[in-house]
Amino acid sequence: METGRDRLRELLDAVLDEDNATLGDMAGDAFSSPFHLNRRVRRDAGEPPVSLRRRVVLERAAWQLRGGASVTDTAFAAGYESVEGFARAFGRAYGHPPSVAAARSEAGRSSWLPSPNGIHFHPPTSLWIDSQEHAVNPLAQQLVGHDLDDTRTLLEAAARLPDDDYRRARMPGHTVLEWDGPEESLAAVLDHLVRSKEVWLAALVGDDVPPARADDPPALLERHDAVAPRWLATWRDVDRRGAWDDRVVDALCEPPESFQLASVLAHVVTYAAHRRQLARTLLGADPAAGDPILWLRRGHDQEGPSA
Repeated sequence: METGRDRLRELLDAVLDEDNATLGDMAGDAFSSPFHLNRRVRRDAGEPPVSLRRRVVLERAAWQLRGGASVTDTAFAAGYESVEGFARAFGRAYGHPPSVAAARSEAGRSSWLPSPNGIHFHPPTSLWIDSQEHAVNPLAQQLVGHDLDDTRTLLEAAARLPDDDYRRARMPGHTVLEWDGPEESLAAVLDHLVRSKEVWLAALVGDDVPPARADDPPALLERHDAVAPRWLATWRDVDRRGAWDDRVVDALCEPPESFQLASVLAHVVTYAAHRRQLARTLLGADPAAGDPILWLRRGHDQEGPSA
């Protein structure tokens, strides 16, 4: 019997090899069947091989973009068949489009995505295994990611409307939350959708109340792209620390109030979902298009690299 053989490491090497673009390629390189490879890696690494490869490839892409590579070159180097597919996958993972990453200078761990096994891309061509990392909460990650991605989709759709339609009061007297005031138009609904994250993020990190800002679609897209990565990073940090039961004293309230972190996320996601569906109705869009099941299916089945 052969001793000292690390079969899991051999399988992981096959999963992450530069030339193995599909599950079949990975399995062939590991002298395994696709079924056995998928079952063993999922069981022992806590992550399916295709998902593991996709995540590490996106971490490498983020590092390349921040080093000055073009979005187009990075997309094809990552194995994506189109720049659009890469941009969607990157936006879901990081909370902002790849063009924003290209303008930033962070590197190293700032490019890491949540991982159930501590395996990450380490520049320039290596891997890093973080032994302290614990399994992520997939529900929280999907709720936050879907909300951010769907919000951006709606803002892009709103940018195609004439300004009169965008600002027309089609729901006279309508309010979502009493303290937020009326939301009678698509402009008001989308502004509150973005502003709720700006305000809650300020409460969570101790910033001042953000001032009211322009609410035309290009301005809202800019605001969304500014708050989204910070919002996503905040909840990933809460998850990493297992701090869901921690409480924050919101000094922005009058008088100050104490909130459990899990309840804050539940509150924001609940009312964001309501506002997104309101926006879809006002846009005349298919309500089912915002289904998180379809969003997750598209992300895993259609927009990854060849694997």
